[in-house]
Order: sequence, then structure tokens, then C-alpha cells
Amino acid sequence: MLGQDKLKKILTTTKSISPKEIELYASEAQKRNQTLEDYLDSQKILNQEQLYQIVAQYYNLPFTNLKNETIRKDILFLIPEPIAATHKIIAFDKSDTELKVATLDPDDLQILEFLGKKSGLNISPFVTSPDNLNEALKNYHKGLKAEFQELTKSDDTSSNGNGTKLTELAHDLPVIRIVDTLLEYAILESASDIHIEPTEKQVVVRYRVDGVLRNVMTLPKSIHAGVVARIKILSNLKLDEHRLPQDSRFKVKTNEYEVSFRVSIIPTYDGEKIVLRALNEKTGVLTLEQLGFQKEPLEGIKRNIKKPHGLVLATGPTGSGKTTTLYAILNILNRPEVNITTIEDPIEYRMQGLNQSQVNPKIGYTFASGLRAFLRQDPNIIMVGEIRDQETAEISIHAALTGHLVLSTLHTNDAPTTLPRLSEMGVPAFLVASTCNVIIAQRLVRKLCQDCIESYTLSKAELAKLEKEINFESILEMLENNNLITKKQDKGSLLFYRGQGCKKCGNSGYKGRIGIYEVLEVTSEIGDLILKGAAAKQIQATAKSQGMLTIMEDGFIKAKTGITTIEEVLRVTKD
Repeated sequence: MLGQDKLKKILTTTKSISPKEIELYASEAQKRNQTLEDYLDSQKILNQEQLYQIVAQYYNLPFTNLKNETIRKDILFLIPEPIAATHKIIAFDKSDTELKVATLDPDDLQILEFLGKKSGLNISPFVTSPDNLNEALKNYHKGLKAEFQELTKSDDTSSNGNGTKLTELAHDLPVIRIVDTLLEYAILESASDIHIEPTEKQVVVRYRVDGVLRNVMTLPKSIHAGVVARIKILSNLKLDEHRLPQDSRFKVKTNEYEVSFRVSIIPTYDGEKIVLRALNEKTGVLTLEQLGFQKEPLEGIKRNIKKPHGLVLATGPTGSGKTTTLYAILNILNRPEVNITTIEDPIEYRMQGLNQSQVNPKIGYTFASGLRAFLRQDPNIIMVGEIRDQETAEISIHAALTGHLVLSTLHTNDAPTTLPRLSEMGVPAFLVASTCNVIIAQRLVRKLCQDCIESYTLSKAELAKLEKEINFESILEMLENNNLITKKQDKGSLLFYRGQGCKKCGNSGYKGRIGIYEVLEVTSEIGDLILKGAAAKQIQATAKSQGMLTIMEDGFIKAKTGITTIEEVLRVTKD
């Protein structure tokens, strides 16, 4: 990553951005705790590729897109991995006299001179982008299967005896390498969860990538006890406890990443099953725009979070990105003149300027007791990780009523269902009507891989299936209203997108995830319906008449514009 002073000089010299604009962007970046480079990328002023092409122009060097290069292993290993990772440099091509290297910093002349002496070749430097370089660095790692065959072929750690033997197992070198490799590959694959599941004869390892679990490895049953013991040592859990569930966490930190793993161990018939949830602590908080909100719903959210008090709710199933949405909102609200306090289980993101507190039910520190304490701390804004019970709901509503802006999450299928749910939890309807500002229901869909995306026309069979499963006519009407199809367009000529599957997305056709949303503003009309005890369907009909997009409609807009697929939208929205 380029330093700020160097980046300013490059942009000024190449006349890519005026000095006045550079200073403005640098000031905005500082306010958001971002580097100038990250700010330019996040605000879509200059993406990584464009920025590093300008860097190449400044140094009068060629730019290379390493994603299009197939790098031979013998060339790659001319630069050892620790040097490549530290100096951000990759060898990607060579001839009898020349070695081509891609770098982020052409000013690092010392490393270029060292490589010239070491290889005995003329070094031809190219500039590449950080994403390109990080993708290329993955080439150093052998396939997971090959790695584990090597690690397990001489290993026989079948003992499952007492605490002393387990301690020895946990410090056994092959076991340490197996666990380290499992964690490292999960981080490289951007997995959100690792499942280590014992069966009768083997151990199945699965990663959840982009919300979908996939098998990555089967290991010999003999190493299971050692792997469990090693993870227990890392997370400071009881080694000799095999009958009760245990929970803890540990952190893995290198120059490239800082990942916190939340550990859950439960006893099963074939042994202890482990699930590790990975939380990347270096990942910055995303903006609402990056999360995928459409223009009008986004304006509705921004309008409602400006109110000094009231309730802002994010709803959806577990793992649908609710907390991420609330943090994006907190990022907007986080200013020196306001006091923001959060109570979470667990703290998933660390953010400067926030007073973050974690619940601990073992000592009686719950959401409800924490909330009561917060109200004596003179807060302006409170975030409650989740409204789970009547007590937490009542305290949250009363806090919203007495001059606080309260943000929280709730488990409901859509936004309109949330309002009757609060009443079912024992909160009086008049309080729900007068405190709720906005409700955001959401799901996460996988994004199409942009390297293998292709368009296709809906077939008659696909059309018939859609018409049978959903109200497709209303979807078409909504697409017309959003100018994505024309009125006269024949159903048989509807164009959508899918991924063919390629090396870069693991042949899945998808890479990354984005939210689909339903944003319900509690207007006076909606408030009246709540007071009358109206059903969710009636609330939804009124909200739609006021311009609300349903989750499915938002999904179809994203499917029509090549962000995701119809299959993904139906997978996450069909109850």
C-alpha cells in the first residue's frame, strides 16, 4: 500500500486529480479513519486497478494484471514466500536472460538489486495492484489435499487417553501443522466458518464460503483427538472435558491478517465436533452504499437515523449480515459530539469512538442488565446486539422513548412481521407505533463472479417454473417501474445472468456476497395500522403502496443487473 505523501505526489505529478481535490479527499479519509488509497477506492473515485495504472505511468513502467497470468511454480519460487509477502513482489515470467517481477513499490530498489544478484538475471519490474498481488501470493500454497497427505502420512496419534497424553498430542508437531494449515487455508479462502466433524471412520472438514458449506477434506480418525486437543489449548479450554459443550475464542495474527476465531465444541456420538467462526479484524466497516442498498431505501435509512431518538431495527435469519448493517449505520453516526455505547454477544468489529461491551450470562451480565446500566452512562446512541426477550424489548423501547436512538437486531422473516412480533413480546402497540423509525429486513446472496459471467434468455420451462413458484407478474411490473425492462418486452426475451464457473471462483460461478433488503419506514399511516393491531400482510400492502421494495423485488433488481442470479434470490427468500 502506498504512503499518503507518495500517493499525493504521484496523483499531482500525473495530473490525475487536482491538488485541491487531493487535499479534500485526504481530509475526508482522515475523518473516516481510512487511508487515502482506501478512501479513493471505497468512494469509487479511483479503483485499485486505475490507481496502480497511474502509479505505473508515474514510474514509466508497464502494468500487469496478474489474474490473467498462469505462473509456473519454478518461476514463482525464485522469490521465497516470506520475501514475496514482506516486500510485496512476485516473479511471474522469465526468459534465459530476464526475470519479470510484479511489485506494488518500484522504489524498493534494494529488493530488485538483491533479486538480480540472486537469480543472475536482468530484473524487469512491472506494477500491479494489491488485489492482483494477493491473488498471486496464494500460488505459494499447495492444494489442501496434497498438503494434508504429506502431514498425515507418517502420523498416528490415535491415543485419546488422559489429560497428560492429550497435552502431548496438542504439542505434537504434525498436529500443530495440521491445525495451522486448516486455519491458514480458511483465511485464504475467505471462509466464515470451519466445521471439523468426526464420523465413525474419519474426520470431515468443511468450510462455509459465501454462505454455502462445502467439503474440503477428510482426515484419518486417528488425528481427531490431537486436533481437538490443539484447538482446546489455543482457546484455553478444558482438555479433559469431553461430555459438555465448551465455548471460547483465540486470535491468529500475521503481517497480512488478524483473524479472531470463535470456538464452539459439542459432544457427538462419534466424538467432539468443532465449529470455528472466523472474524477478520482488519476488515474495515463497509458503507451502506457498499452493502448494496438501492437509492430510495438508502435515503429512507439516512433520513431516519438523523432523528435524535427512536428505534432502528435490522431483521433476518442468523448470518444475514444484520450486525454489519448496524455497524455501517454507527459509522455514519460516530462523531465526537455523541456518546455511543454498544452491548454485544460477541463484539464482532472494533470501532474507535464506541464504548463496546460484551454480555456475560455466567455472571448475570445480560442484554437487559447491560442496557439498564447504559442508561446511567448518559448515552445518545445505544446498540443492543439482539432483542431476545420481553425484558430487553421493553427496556429498548423505553430508551427509544426517552430521547435515545436505539439500534438492534431481531429474528423475523421480513420487515412488516417485526411490528406484530414486538407486540407479541408484550410491548404495547402504542409504544411500538411511536418509537419505531425504520426496519431493515435482509438476506445475503452470493455475487456473480465477474470473470466468468454470461447472459442468457429465460427459457419457456424456466418461465413456467417462476410463474408457478412466485408472483412473477408483479416482479415484471416492478422491473418496468424501475426502467429495467420495457412494457412491450416479450417474456421470452428476458435477459438474466449466471456464472459459467472458472478458476478464480472455484468453478462455483460466484465470488463474494451482497445484501438484498426491505426497508420499511414507520410513517403515520403504518403507525395507525400498528395501533389497530393490523396483520403483517396489511402493513406490507400499505408499505408497498408507499414505495417499499420487498426483499424478493430487490433481489430481482440485482439479478436483472448482473449482480446475482435468480436461483440465489429464490434460495434465500423462499420460506
